[in-house]
Parts: sequence; C-alpha cells; structure tokens
Amino acid sequence: MTALYPPIEPYEHGMLAVGDGNHVYWETSGNPAGKPALVLHGGPGSGAGPFWRKLFDPAAYRIVLLDQRGCARSTPDAADPRTSLAANTTAHLIADIELLREHLGIDRWLVLGGSWGVTLALAYAEQHAARVSELVLFSVTNTTRREVEWITRDMGRVFPEAWARFSGVVPESERDGDLAQAYARMLADPDPAVRERAALEWCRWEDVHVSTAPGHRPNPEFEDPRFRMRFARLVTHYWANAAFLEDGALLRDAGKLAGIPGVMVHGRMDISGPADIAWKLAQVWTDAELVLVGDEGHGLSGDTTIEAVLAATNRFRPD
Repeated sequence: MTALYPPIEPYEHGMLAVGDGNHVYWETSGNPAGKPALVLHGGPGSGAGPFWRKLFDPAAYRIVLLDQRGCARSTPDAADPRTSLAANTTAHLIADIELLREHLGIDRWLVLGGSWGVTLALAYAEQHAARVSELVLFSVTNTTRREVEWITRDMGRVFPEAWARFSGVVPESERDGDLAQAYARMLADPDPAVRERAALEWCRWEDVHVSTAPGHRPNPEFEDPRFRMRFARLVTHYWANAAFLEDGALLRDAGKLAGIPGVMVHGRMDISGPADIAWKLAQVWTDAELVLVGDEGHGLSGDTTIEAVLAATNRFRPD
C-alpha cells in the first residue's frame, strides 16, 4: 500500500465572499511558512476532502484546499434546486481562485488538480501563468464537447447494458441529442421525483464509466441523495456547456504554459478519459512530464498513480 503523508488538520479556514451571493470554503494546512500549493478537486461538485492533504509533505507545503462554488461547505448549496447556477462558470471559478490567492497573500503557488480539476487548473494557468509555479495533474481532461460525447454516448459501446439504462431515463425525443443537456433539464424539473431519478441514474453511470481498473469500488458518496443531487447538477451544468470554454481552447493555448514545470499522470485503463488527451497536451506543453500508468484507471484508483503524484509533489517541494 502506498505510504501517503499522515492525516493533518487545517490550522486556518474561512468562508470567502466571491460575489453573486456565493461564499466559498477554504482551508490551509501543513507549514504556514511552507511553499503554497492549491488543490482543485474534481467533479465538478466533489468538494475537497481531507485525503488531498495527504498528497503533500506537511513540513514543506502550505496546503490550500478550496470547495468550488455550490459544493461541499461552500454556499449556497447546488443540491438545493432553488440555487441558481447562472453565476457558476469556469470564468467565475478562475476569479474565485485569484481572489483567494490575494486573500491569503500568496504570490505564486503549485496547482494540483484531478479530473475536472485538471480542466480548471489548465484554464487558470493559461490565464494566470505568472501565478503558477508548477502543475501536478492526474486523470487529464479538457472537458471538450468531444470528451463529453465520448463519456455520455461512446462509452455505451463498452457498457451497453448500463448505457441503455442511463439513456433510457431521457425522454425518447432527446435520446439522440446532447445527453448532458437532457439530464441538466431533468435536474431542473419542477417534479422532485424527476430530479431525484435523474441524479441517481447520472451517478450510477458515473460509477460505471470509470470502473475499468482492477479493484474498482463504487463511490460511497453517491449513496447520499444530497451529494448525488449536488454532483449531478454541477457536472451536467458544466458538461452541457463544455466547461464554458471555447472548444479546443485549452490545447490550442497550451503554449502559454511554457516555462511552468509539470507532471501529468494518467491511467491507460482510464478509457472514459482516453490517454490521448494527456498525450496531445504533452506534445505542446514540453515542460511537462507525462506518466502513463499501464493498469490503472480514472482518479487515484491505484497505488502506482498515487505514487506518481506523490513523487511529483516531492520533486517540487523546496529544499
């Protein structure tokens, strides 16, 4: 079993007013005088739990965790159907990150992101390259329209029974269209039964398409109806809008990452997020090392992926 750093508690935390009635939760742990490192969680909507702290040497790093708008400890909660998502876009999240950096008095920080957090980290770094010292990314995504189509439709060729159930929830007239948009509409339905069924089936499909690595276990958080609703609302909101980015912009603008050292870790068994996404990025962002893990899948699904991420944060820690 991979030796993570021991669990620690934050030494400071707070709620930052970021506008539009939103307050985002943040916390800092580790060494107050250490090298700043920001964690960008996945989902969108997963929240930044205590596990993330264990990816950093607490004696060397000032670890900053942030719950993105609408999720976990941030308010208002996207699990509440009355919570508008109109002011929840990638541009808003990037602005929140900068506001938090300034609030904490940080000049530059290492940024670590996983899955959706990679899309957000890349978008942030391409816009604010001078504020990023290094990037450590795993389960590399760009959240393009093609990637969303791949996950919501093409993966049905791998898991046809599960996809039939997933797509079968959508009204028949919409099944040949954008399934993320269709689910987003169902999650906004005035009937709570429609919303709850959509959240349940979206999260069931989420568990299926990331299940290709040996030893995969379903996400226990999906057993919580409130977490399911929050997660499904935010994921479909961002996926239906291709992360609110010009399609293909992250790869096109990857030259802006020149001079930023990085490590990208990606499992070859992550077929819901194929390895060519990371490989294409590595061809442009030549300051990054690409680590392909042969028998592991999405997320921190195995020891080798975790070891590679730990090796990256250890490589970049101060002497």
